[in-house]
Amino acid sequence: MFSRHRSVLLDESLEALSIRPEGRYLDATFGRGGHSGAILERLGPNGALLAIDKDPAALACGRELFGKDERFRIVQGSFARLAERVAEAGWGKLDGVLMDLGVSSPQLDDPGRGFSFLRDGPLDMRMDPASGESAAAWVNRAPEREIVWVLREYGEERFAKRIAGAICAERQREPIAGTGRLAEIISKAHPAWEKGRHPATRSFQAIRIWINGELDDLRKGLEQSLEVLGSGGRLVVISFHSLEDRIVKRFIRDQARGDDLPRGVPVRADQLNCRLRPAGGAVTPSAEEVAANPRARSAVLRAAERL
Repeated sequence: MFSRHRSVLLDESLEALSIRPEGRYLDATFGRGGHSGAILERLGPNGALLAIDKDPAALACGRELFGKDERFRIVQGSFARLAERVAEAGWGKLDGVLMDLGVSSPQLDDPGRGFSFLRDGPLDMRMDPASGESAAAWVNRAPEREIVWVLREYGEERFAKRIAGAICAERQREPIAGTGRLAEIISKAHPAWEKGRHPATRSFQAIRIWINGELDDLRKGLEQSLEVLGSGGRLVVISFHSLEDRIVKRFIRDQARGDDLPRGVPVRADQLNCRLRPAGGAVTPSAEEVAANPRARSAVLRAAERL
């Protein structure tokens, strides 16, 4: 049995979406249905919600929770192809697109998915376990220089070279198959443990982002949101990582500025092809929400309106 959990920044995301009862909305990261359920509660009988998720478990959850609601449908896939999913549904322009990025709490809490360094399990980390290369396969075959690059680029790990060297040395002794062993290798190689943070945090985060192509998917999903949103439609994105938030912030800024023309070109502001208008500034969780859910502490919500 699946149950809805309360999503991070739930009230704030609903406010940012500015839901119309008869509107059509896309939950591009269904997870376990926290946002979808709240959106459905605000939709009238003529409203509709399409949900997407890579994870087969999320699809099963969606069908169990909302499968009898004719306003709801859920499909498997990445939001990197959200325009295709919307077209397949036979929909026109949308009134809102919501993206809640990163790994979900149920994925973290299940040792069998291989996302967590706190619980030993198979080293997988794929959002869709049937697609792509697992973390174990990559960790055991990637060149050391590639591992260094991933840890630095996606984990902002200062000791990437030292950790990558340790991984490559240990996999020669025995292939790395579990999260527990990888976490132990990283911990032993890490010379400066941060207070209150496991030394494998950044490395696990980096490997997960790389394995799932999360930042590339985000860039594609943001671009495609412009195709599917109608005038006045809202784009709402919740990030949990500084790299994600940077991409979202720059995307909204660039689309609000419009065409990047050389200085001095004689055009009016209304000729710059501006496609978005920021809808408020960055929103972060309250102290009460962080106290109730420590995983919310790094969340940042940004919203924009399609012009």
